[in-house]
Amino acid sequence: MIPAEEKASSHVVRLYDHIKDKAISFAFKPGERINEVDLAKKLGASRTPLREALNRLTAEGLLTFERGRGFFCRELKPREIFELYQLRATLETASVRLACELATDDELEDVKKFLVETGTDRGTMSSEQLVEFDEIFHERIVSFTRNSEMARVLNNVNERIKFFRWVDMDNRRNDTQHEHRNILRAICARDADKAAELMQQHITRRLDQITAAVKEGYARIYMGAEGLD
Repeated sequence: MIPAEEKASSHVVRLYDHIKDKAISFAFKPGERINEVDLAKKLGASRTPLREALNRLTAEGLLTFERGRGFFCRELKPREIFELYQLRATLETASVRLACELATDDELEDVKKFLVETGTDRGTMSSEQLVEFDEIFHERIVSFTRNSEMARVLNNVNERIKFFRWVDMDNRRNDTQHEHRNILRAICARDADKAAELMQQHITRRLDQITAAVKEGYARIYMGAEGLD
């Protein structure tokens, strides 16, 4: 028999995963108040595990909370996304330098194979799939640092900018894989300065670029709102 505490924990995880997917994809509209009673009914959940899941997502920056008013879907704010990209660039340029020092030849060969296997895009892949492949590449590079905290922070940043990156990827699908291959070549050559320079160029976005993509993101959210669960 599964202990009651383990069952309760598993239930919270399922609720967390479900609500996180909706928060990431903006199935909740930006700034929308989350009706906990309605959400609990839809998910067949009691208030306590639902509140635990919502609190966790708030701590991770995927929802917001206002005392006396409740939980809300976060807004798509250009400045906030810009700052997350600054954080990502700082983290990943440091990571790629460590990868040049610490990654084994076998690990780098595995990444080469991954890029070959996922590198053919003739316009048939969705933005969501391309972003998933992109995240895997970057998370593998960070894994070579042997630093779990760096990996944890990158994962959180990726989740918070994922919707924006789906929009952004439509304009970058022809460049991303080429840039990944160049970064990997520099790592294989153990050229930390070149790898860091290429990673910085690959990640950096100007505020005006982010602002334009956020406007497009809002249009997608509201144009496609009727099709969301």
